[in-house]
Amino acid sequence: MAGVVGREPGGVYLEVVASASRASLERVAEDNTAASCTVYTAEWAAYDRLPELGRGHATVCHAPGRRERARDDDGGGGREVHNNTMEGLWTGPRNSLRPFRGVSKFYLGQYTAMFQWAHNLKSVTDDFLSILLGVPLSTDFAP
Repeated sequence: MAGVVGREPGGVYLEVVASASRASLERVAEDNTAASCTVYTAEWAAYDRLPELGRGHATVCHAPGRRERARDDDGGGGREVHNNTMEGLWTGPRNSLRPFRGVSKFYLGQYTAMFQWAHNLKSVTDDFLSILLGVPLSTDFAP
């Protein structure tokens, strides 16, 4: 699977890809990020050409013996270079599928889409629940 998560709005895009190839990852990044944004990734060669796509690119090293979780490149005290948001997000779909001990690849895209939808849903309204459950809203209101 491949994914993109925005740091400010927090919106998520997840996709089941055939392979984690350069072509697949570049397409997901290019289709789901603004040309002026910075993409934060691990140091993996498949991401090396992101600057050629008009994206800024900063990496953290996850290699044994050189591991870094986050880095402060601008000296401002915050550790702005990390991919912890995306890595943490993967915990959700993994844990939600764990009780099933895996799912068929045929259905993985649907499970992924449901997790993305649920994550991006910022509020649940009565209208939303009515549509989701197929139940008309009651017009009887008791004070």
